[in-house]
Amino acid sequence: MRSIFTSLFFLCLPLCLLAQNVQDDFEGNGTIIWEADPTQVIDFEVAHLNQFQEGINTSSTVLKYNDNGTASYANIRFNIQSNFDLSTNNTFSLKIYIPEGSLSGTQPNKISLKLQDGGLGEPWVTQSEIIKPVLLNQWQEITFDFESDTYLPASPDPTTRTDFNRVVLQVNGENNNDAVIAYIDDFLYDGTIDESENSEFDELVWFDEFDDSGAINTMNWHHQTELIAGDSWANNEEQHYTALQQNSYVDNGTLKIKAIRESYTDQEQEKQFTSARLNSKYAFKYGRVEVRAKLPSVAGTWPAIWLLGKNINEDGAYWDEDFGTTSWPWCGEIDIMEPNIAKTEMLATWHWNNGGGYFYNSKGIATNNADTSQNFHVYSLEWNADNMKIYMDNILINEMETINPFNQEFFILLNLAMGGNLGGPIADSFTNDTMEIDYVRVYQKSNLSVSEAETNELKYYPNPVEHKLNIKFEQINNQIIDMHVIDVFGRVISKRQYVINNFMVSYDTDSLNSGIYFVSLHDKDGTKSIFKFIKK
Repeated sequence: MRSIFTSLFFLCLPLCLLAQNVQDDFEGNGTIIWEADPTQVIDFEVAHLNQFQEGINTSSTVLKYNDNGTASYANIRFNIQSNFDLSTNNTFSLKIYIPEGSLSGTQPNKISLKLQDGGLGEPWVTQSEIIKPVLLNQWQEITFDFESDTYLPASPDPTTRTDFNRVVLQVNGENNNDAVIAYIDDFLYDGTIDESENSEFDELVWFDEFDDSGAINTMNWHHQTELIAGDSWANNEEQHYTALQQNSYVDNGTLKIKAIRESYTDQEQEKQFTSARLNSKYAFKYGRVEVRAKLPSVAGTWPAIWLLGKNINEDGAYWDEDFGTTSWPWCGEIDIMEPNIAKTEMLATWHWNNGGGYFYNSKGIATNNADTSQNFHVYSLEWNADNMKIYMDNILINEMETINPFNQEFFILLNLAMGGNLGGPIADSFTNDTMEIDYVRVYQKSNLSVSEAETNELKYYPNPVEHKLNIKFEQINNQIIDMHVIDVFGRVISKRQYVINNFMVSYDTDSLNSGIYFVSLHDKDGTKSIFKFIKK
């Protein structure tokens, strides 16, 4: 049996992870960035308190859709990076409640779901739309089936279309100035969006899933606490960064970086806020960085997910002692996630100086503070020798050509600053707030191509796994094999022997907690193969 080490896992894992679910329960588990049509005046609020916890919907929070009648074509919408494949999965569903007292005019009570190509200047020209009636004063579950339902206009069959990448929701029709308030919950597309073909990086090379509890893993992270600008941090920020566990810790499957209002003296400087700034003890050149995070909401908090050149000569940075030869911005900076002061936009930015002066490239995507603080979103960077692209939930925010100094090794920073030039005025009511991070993952190109993987002598599925993990051997049968299961901290949690029967072994994962595990297989000749899998 040939040793395949982690190649099979690394090939399979990102393909699985990049199959994106399209859903939102408005309670922190959504994968959708909602926005109002920028040409219309309409208010909406995600994570709004459910005032009608009854019938089929007793969840605590919902989306509030508020058309006050000043927008003739009011709607809310979201985009996806790839297009829907409606040939096999063609159904969208949601729950809706329209209170009778929220209406004006005589419009029939209804909701429409429109599929559009968001890249067109006039996307409504080629859209497909399904309209469903809505009863008042009760929660209803509405299903939009683009295979079976009547759709408008009389255009090509939607199940044959491959150009839809935008979903639009409109309550009580268009071309009117009647008011309506509606509450929407549990939006779901019955398929997934395959993002695998969009990433050339298929090998997970470094990660932290934050599955333990207590202090952060110091094998992965360094607390940066030394002031970098004499008596302060950059941008006139108002906090001390500490290594205290109250400011950064792991709990319930996520990393918490917590800013606290408190008087704290360090390095002979007294400040009124504490927080944390983490440097990764891993540096790399080119790859895909993914961070799934929920952001603080209070005015004055300024969270960031970013990268700096490993060669930055910044006192107190992890890499400074051995590699710090270059000042900022000559070292380069990549900002994967930073909100603007008003928390209405997520920014993607590069800063650099390669001899021609200081430059920056910054663009943003409209966001909603209630959404980004209540729901997890994935912030990512795709970085190769030709270009760099920054995404939020696989929606492209900004891109630029890879130039010097972005052709060297960088490391990851996670921090939560307070106030200053970019955080803005701190709310008087602020006591504490938290940036919560579910995982950090770095992918690079594997040495194993897809065609080579298909000829390997070992395959395993499903991944992620809920119950049984099946391991299939191409050329080995009726043989005893030793199997060790190891957690991410290197602890052997299971040792078993199996007889390979019909070229197959099945491992029951029900006793495992959710997380990432290694499997080490040893055959009679002493050959070892190692792979990883995710337990749901």
